[in-house]
Amino acid sequence: MNSTTTSTASDIRPNHWVLRLAPQGLRPYLRLARFDRPIGTWLLLFPGWWAIALGDAVTNSGPSWPLYLLFGVGALLMRGAGCVVNDILDRDFDAKVARTASRPIPGGEVSPLQAGLFLLALLLVSLAILLQMNGLTIALGCASLLLVFPYPLMKRITYWPQAWLGLTFNWGALLGWTAVTGSFGWPAALLYIGGIAWTLGYDTIYAHQDKEDDALIGVKSTALRLGKATKPWLRVFYALTLLLFGLAGQTAGLLWPFWLGLSAVALHFLWQVAALKMEVPGDCRAKFESNRFVGWLLLAGILAGSPWVHAWIGITS
Repeated sequence: MNSTTTSTASDIRPNHWVLRLAPQGLRPYLRLARFDRPIGTWLLLFPGWWAIALGDAVTNSGPSWPLYLLFGVGALLMRGAGCVVNDILDRDFDAKVARTASRPIPGGEVSPLQAGLFLLALLLVSLAILLQMNGLTIALGCASLLLVFPYPLMKRITYWPQAWLGLTFNWGALLGWTAVTGSFGWPAALLYIGGIAWTLGYDTIYAHQDKEDDALIGVKSTALRLGKATKPWLRVFYALTLLLFGLAGQTAGLLWPFWLGLSAVALHFLWQVAALKMEVPGDCRAKFESNRFVGWLLLAGILAGSPWVHAWIGITS
């Protein structure tokens, strides 16, 4: 193994239940798609679920349960596809970083050709799911590939690859809204932009795990660009997130319980930044993964503030 440092542990989790239950031959592919590391799927999924909930609130039509399910499976597959693209393009870099050197491609378990065929399978199943939706959503879903494929290259050309990840990972905010309403709307646009700011925050934290290795091998990140100024910038990113999410809820006509959910998100952000230990990779990973609570808190706030929920349980506002 050619690793520049040993400052960060491998991100392979050999004892994860997904790997324990899977046949031996499938395990390298499950690890390649990060099925053993679901946090990325959650972070990709939540903007879509938020947008579905916002669309249901505006249309006052009750919950679109089939869409929640379709988006859940789609997020799992498309996050996996994005990871495969990333690992194919980054295989030489990954071999030089302690945390990633044992991934399936640099570790020799899966060849680039095999990874490419696996990627094609993931994309075809994802397309089958997308085709269950309306025409505008299908077009937007196909357009997302224009963001997915270039993403791994961004760290070679800009110190802000996290911004491109934000554009990519929050695309579901547009898809979820159009899947419910059949058209564009301001709540979805505000949610999408707010999600980009959110991603700038959490993925900057994530990037601090690899900053030493990244500097040695010549790839860029906001962690390297911001350095010791990271925490003030995180406050800016998260303040923008809260502002834009609040505007999205207001323009969607959400009722007062929404603000309780958003306030809980604000408290989580305050804790996350205050408690962050940027020089401790394990703490960076834990704070990054804690953003799944942001997803659940905001979703709960949107649902609690939806007029159809109040009508369903007999509350008058």
